[in-house]
Formats: sequence, C-alpha cells, structure tokens
Amino acid sequence: MCGIAGILNFRNNNNGDNNTLLKQRLQSMNNALQHRGPDGEGIWVNEEGSVALGHRRLSIIDLSNAGHQPMHYVSKNESYNHRYTITHNGEIYNYIELREELAKHGYTFQSQTDTEVIVAAYDYWKDLCVDHFDGMFAFAIWDAKEKELFAARDRFGEKPFFYYFDKNQFLFASEMKALWAAGIYRIPNQKMLFNFITIGYTDNPNQPGETFFENIHKLPTATCLKYSLSKNELTLEKYWDIDPEKQDKHISETDALEKFNHLLTTSVKRRLRSDVAIGTSLSGGLDSSSLVAISSSFTNSPLTAFTASFPQFEKDESTYAKQVAEQFKLHHFSTSITGDDLVNDWEKLCYHQEAPFGSASIYAQYKVYELTKQQGIKVLLDGQGADETLAGYHKYYKWYWQELFRNRKLRRSKEIKAAKEIGITEKFDFKNIIASYFPDFATIVLENRYLLNAIKHEDLTKEFVQQQSKEAYYALPERFTLNNALHFNTCVHGLEELLKYADRNAMAHGREVRLPFLSHELVEFVFSLPAHFKIRNGWTKWILRETMKSSLPESIVWRKDKVGFEPPQKKWMENKSVEEIILQAKTKLVQEKVLKAEVLNKKIIAAPSHDANNYDWRYLSAAYLFK
Repeated sequence: MCGIAGILNFRNNNNGDNNTLLKQRLQSMNNALQHRGPDGEGIWVNEEGSVALGHRRLSIIDLSNAGHQPMHYVSKNESYNHRYTITHNGEIYNYIELREELAKHGYTFQSQTDTEVIVAAYDYWKDLCVDHFDGMFAFAIWDAKEKELFAARDRFGEKPFFYYFDKNQFLFASEMKALWAAGIYRIPNQKMLFNFITIGYTDNPNQPGETFFENIHKLPTATCLKYSLSKNELTLEKYWDIDPEKQDKHISETDALEKFNHLLTTSVKRRLRSDVAIGTSLSGGLDSSSLVAISSSFTNSPLTAFTASFPQFEKDESTYAKQVAEQFKLHHFSTSITGDDLVNDWEKLCYHQEAPFGSASIYAQYKVYELTKQQGIKVLLDGQGADETLAGYHKYYKWYWQELFRNRKLRRSKEIKAAKEIGITEKFDFKNIIASYFPDFATIVLENRYLLNAIKHEDLTKEFVQQQSKEAYYALPERFTLNNALHFNTCVHGLEELLKYADRNAMAHGREVRLPFLSHELVEFVFSLPAHFKIRNGWTKWILRETMKSSLPESIVWRKDKVGFEPPQKKWMENKSVEEIILQAKTKLVQEKVLKAEVLNKKIIAAPSHDANNYDWRYLSAAYLFK
C-alpha cells in the first residue's frame, strides 16, 4: 500500500529546463502523498523527459531495497533495456502462486515483491494480466518500446487512481491533492454537490469516473486504462463484472457451505501474507468476529485487535467485541471518541478524505486506524464487503420478499413471519407489490419523487437548484431481485464509497487495510448462489452464520440487531463546539450561493449517522470543497 504519481507530457521540447520542471512537479506530487508511504520514495524520469513516475513506499512485503519503486523490468524475450517501469499501490495476494506459474514459463525474479510479479505477468499476458490478480491494486506500467502507459484498478475500488488529461499532458495520482500540487486547478463540481446535499450521494453511478472536482476523473473500478504518448490518446476498458442472473440453482446446501468456507479461509490465509505485524479491526459484529476466528486458526500467537467504543451509547458494540477478544485471547485495544475530538481532528480528517462524506462513522474509523498506528501494527484485516455481497443490511429484505412474491413463493416461504419473530420491522405493503409486478413503473416513480424532493429542498438557493438540478441523478438496480440489489451495491453504487473512506483513513496514518470478504473468487461464488443462501428463515448473511456457528459464540452468530458501525453522531452534533463548526460551514455555503442566508438563523438539527435527512452534517462536510 503506497502512493503513486505520474506525469506524461505530450508536448515536450526535450531540454534541461523542461526536465528540471518535470522533476519539480513530480516531487511536489510525491510530497503530497508522503503520508501514504512514509518508508521511502522514488522518482524516475525517462531520457526524453516526456515521462515521469513517482512513488511513496509503505514497506509490507520484501522490506529490502529490492522493493524500491518505480521499479524497472527487462522482458525475458528481448534485450530492450528497462522496457517496463512500474509504480504500484496495493497488494497482489496470490503473488506467490503467480510467481511459480510464471517461473514455469521462463521468468526469473530479483525480489520477493508482488510488484515484480505484476510486471512479469503484464509481459506474459499483456492486458489480460489483471484477470489473474487476487488483490487490491492501482498501478501504472510505462512501456518504453510501445511508448504507452498501461494502468489498472482493482475490481471493487479498494485502491484509488485519479487522473487529469488535456491536449498537452496526462497526470495520475493516488489522491487528488497530488494533482493539485502539480498545478491542476481545484474547481468544485456543483452537480455532484447538489446530489450530495439532497440525497447523500458521493458518486455518480451513471458516470463512474466523475469526482467532486471538475476535470479530475477517477479510473472506474475493474477498469484498465491505456495512454498513447505518441498519439495523446486515452482509452478505458472494463475488464470484470458479475452477472447477477447467472446462478447455480441446483447446488446442494452441503456443497455451498463447504465451498464458501474454503474460499473464505483461503482469502484470509492469503491476506495474512506479510513481512510486518498484522492485526484486525473488531467491531463485535459477525463479519469482523469471523475474520478473528479464521485468522486465529493460522497463528500460534495472539492477534492484536482494535475497537471503537462509545460508552453509554445504545448502539455501542464493545461488549460483543470484548467477548470475542476473550475467547481468542486477543491483545485488545479500544478507543473512545468525543465531540471535542471530532472538532480537533476535523481539518485533518477533511484534508485526507478530500471530498464530502455522509456521516461521522468515517471519523470513528479514522480513530481506530490512528490507534493501530500508535500500537505499531502496520496491516489490518477488516470485514468490509460482507454486507453488500451477503445481504447484511435490513434494506435487502424488501428485495428478497419482492422476488419471492413475484415467483408466488412469499406466503409459503413464511419469510416475513420468520423475520418478524426475530425483531425485524421492515414492511411489505402494496407499494412492494406494485414494484414486484411493475418494476419499470416503480423506478420512474422513485426517480420522480427524488427529483421533486431535491428541487423543493428549502435550504438551497433558487439559482443553485435551477443550475444543478438539470443533471440530477438517482440510480436503482436494473431488476428488482435480491441478487440485482446486491450487485448494484457491490459493483455500481455503495461499496466503493466505503472503500474510499477506508483507504483515506488508513493511509492518513500509513496503515494498510486488507478485506478478505472481497476476494473476487469468493464474491463470484456468492453471487452464483440463489437468494435463499443469503437470507433464510428471516436471517441475513445466512451462509456466513451457518459457516461460523461452531467457531463463534451464539450471541455473535445469531445477533438480531444490525448496527453497521454507528457512532453517537447525534450526541456529537449537540456539542457546542461541533455546532460552531457547522455554523461556520453553513456560512461558507451561503457565501458560495449554495444555501440561503436564512439557514444561518435556523436551529441545527442533530441527527444519527444513517438518518436520510442528515442535512446539517452534509453542510458541514460539503463546505470543505471550497477550501
């Protein structure tokens, strides 16, 4: 896990002054990414002065100088000196298996790094190399022979890749602040701001490359990029997706459980590969507890776990976390957070996040990773991704029930009754019946309702609404089934947002986060299973619960309350110091003609993290766009 940057100049006069300026710009980019790679840095500029690659290193695998980047590689099939140069951020967890496979084809290696394996794989498989990688990654390879840059981003968006492209140059970096450091203008994207304020979206599902800043794009998930320096041409191609309709309806329960357990265990084992200490996040929920149980089976030494606790808060999960910590004899550390802490860290948090975020949960995560750094743990396992792939949120009940209703199976399945018996309060009424029979009509109704509510938002200026609502967007799954809803949140809108927060929060402290539930082989298998393996007898994540029921306490496996890592945001927002920075933020948005001046006289409405009308928090977060 590191920071990467690059500048490719289409128009280059090939003189010493230009080369010096190029190095200076790249050094500024590297400096902006220092927190991502505190263990070292590298800068490389080609002889022509047209290509410059930068790297900030966080040493995790092969801590020697052999892992230095940008890394040069000579193809085994030719004598072209240093044909490839790579700068890489992330981890390829199956690099050992890939290295062994490539060695059979005549490849040799000078290091024990996964980075060198990436370049060899590219030399052998070319663009198809990404199909072989199990990991989180954002990398760029310069091919000196073809005068072409090849870049790729992992399937779910764990690692970031931002870029700027015009008629003269192509720049890329792990974070937008590096592009700003290179002289790219920071211009807020007002359309994205409108959708964030009115509905809370931090991305545009219809245009996945869009960001909160004009002219700065992100490489979409599971996408490759090619930039031809000689032609100044940029092309993007998606290399992976899941078909949510393709399911194995004949798989037995025994086979499903056996394969799920094998794939999850393999994923955890691979993500424990490291030359530095590894710990784990522990919320007390099923996902993080499962990772503790599986990880503990691979080590004789106690794991180190980290928890955010919120004393006297009704949704505090620390009691459950302590229960798991005691069972597996973990070295357990926790951090408690107050509203005053939020105020003290606010500027730093926004600096690292770079764009608005919808709740205080992001800050709680930031403090957990800070605690990890304080305890000297460099790598952390985390349970993110399980809710989106295994139907962990209560909102997924309606999608499953609608699917059952349309197939005339809802009544005899007794799923609604079973859910109510374990305390689920989700409703199924005539609106769901209409959506089951007429999904296209339901989509139109929901989209129109959103647009109407957005336009009527009482705090926004008339001018802002008129200008930005023309391109307002709202997105829903293509089909109203459980698997389509899960695919939408995993691959289109939802998961990437959470992964972005985790990347920024971890890298703010120079930590690496690994997510075993996002092995693409595991995810592909989960999506191949019929819906009743995800929700059954009223229980979400049924297959995970069944897999872990002999390894974890019943109170963890069959917990009835779903918290979703929620801090006491409402209480924090009632803190006088927090109210002050909210008022400052609203004042800034009034000055920018986003909010009406009258909002400054309105009482601040404190709301929980997951409240749909969490507007004052959004104002607080959005104001940082105009720094």
